[in-house]
Amino acid sequence: MAVRKTGLGKGLDSLIPVAKKEKMIERKTGNPGEEKAVERTLKITEIEPNRDQPRKNFNEDALLELAESIKNVGIIQPIIVQKREEYYEIIAGERRWRAAKMAGLKEIPVIIKNFSDLEIVEIALIENIQRENLNPIEEAYAYKRLIDEFKLKQDEIAEKVSKSRAAITNAIRLLKLDQRVQQMVVDDMISTGHARALIGVEDAEEQVNLAHRIFDEKMSVREVERLVQKIQSGKKEQENKKSEAKEERDFIYSSLENTMKEILGTKVTVKHQKNHKGKIEIEYYSDEDLDRLVSMLESIQECK
Repeated sequence: MAVRKTGLGKGLDSLIPVAKKEKMIERKTGNPGEEKAVERTLKITEIEPNRDQPRKNFNEDALLELAESIKNVGIIQPIIVQKREEYYEIIAGERRWRAAKMAGLKEIPVIIKNFSDLEIVEIALIENIQRENLNPIEEAYAYKRLIDEFKLKQDEIAEKVSKSRAAITNAIRLLKLDQRVQQMVVDDMISTGHARALIGVEDAEEQVNLAHRIFDEKMSVREVERLVQKIQSGKKEQENKKSEAKEERDFIYSSLENTMKEILGTKVTVKHQKNHKGKIEIEYYSDEDLDRLVSMLESIQECK
């Protein structure tokens, strides 16, 4: 059976049109006007990270391990940068750059090329997903940025990163969680399965409390799903009871309005407020009608 080539590598190659294995010293594409990509060595102090890089967290132990490898064999794959006014910005390879600094390197190999803002985000996103370097929240924010800033549709994002549209949708839904719960996902205190189950809990404090309960009690995803379903069922039952009570009150007030309408011979409105308070509005349509109503009320007073 033929091995299926993933779209991730294909997507990255299409965004960085350079040879994969051979060195590219002053590489020319051969087409007039087409930009060339250049490989050279830069001082590590000339290079700075991309501030909009989707990945925000770097595992210190993994970096130390990579730094040790770089000390022994150097940087095998150049990092990708583009020229800014006073420095070179990392487009792909920030982890290698950080490890190289740890290893004490003064210079590192780079590939210099210019990219559009969209290409920069795409490359950083694809590279990190390809290496499984992004945590679920970082990945979700990266997708959201592609949608908000670059107006990409979820189908387009799915195609670029070789994931299903449902996977993109589920990732973005994690951003509905309270920030504290999102941080618990980043810290591996709860899984993405736990987090997705909590999206159904609308109250932020309840969401956070449940997340801590998941962590403390080592609950499974299925247990959380059942718990959330139970909470939602309980709330729905309470809402139904409130709705039934309101319908009963409305019926009583409507009946009172009709009774007073028949007695007074005019429209009467009962407005119920909280704490069992309210007011009664009696309409009249002329001065004579007002006198009639006053006389009726006076006669009621006289009967007492």
